[in-house]
Amino acid sequence: MGLNFDSQAGSTRLDEDDIEGLLLYSVTTRGELDEFEQENIERAVIWTLGRTLPVERLFSEEFVRSLHVRMFGDVWAWAGKFRKTDKNLGVDTWQIPTALKALLADAQFWHVHRVYPPDELVLRFKHRLVSIHCFPNGNGRHSRLLADVMAFSLYGLPPFSWGARLPASGERVRSMYMQALRAADAGDVGPLVAFARS
Repeated sequence: MGLNFDSQAGSTRLDEDDIEGLLLYSVTTRGELDEFEQENIERAVIWTLGRTLPVERLFSEEFVRSLHVRMFGDVWAWAGKFRKTDKNLGVDTWQIPTALKALLADAQFWHVHRVYPPDELVLRFKHRLVSIHCFPNGNGRHSRLLADVMAFSLYGLPPFSWGARLPASGERVRSMYMQALRAADAGDVGPLVAFARS
């Protein structure tokens, strides 16, 4: 569920905006922050392994928030809390609860009525969730882990590989992922489905 492409930013010093809400006062560089976040995320991944959750729990705001807390709660004070400022990505802050509620209802309907094949349903959900951009940070990583949890819980499918099996450099894999996301933005989720299983 990785997809960490930025290896050169490791020694970049964090500025005031970067550390707002940071719970670890000794962290001073992007590399240190990435390390602590990754440890927290790995614990969340271990928690999700082999866990089958009921449909009602999966498609709930409470679970979306609690998974974000499991992934980032040891590092960030704002983990699991909806963002309070507008970004260049995502819906306006006041729309987050409504947009998320609509997505959860849509996804539950898709599942119950078998509107899409399993991988497509899960990746449509992931794409729309990240486009809402619920949290101040970690939305992409959160949506990928949630997609993995949904694939297993709903359909007994293995986690997505997110391009890990591609014989390409990290930069090229990132480019392929971004192309797949742009295609999904335009309504074609096929490339994202193919990438997620590659």
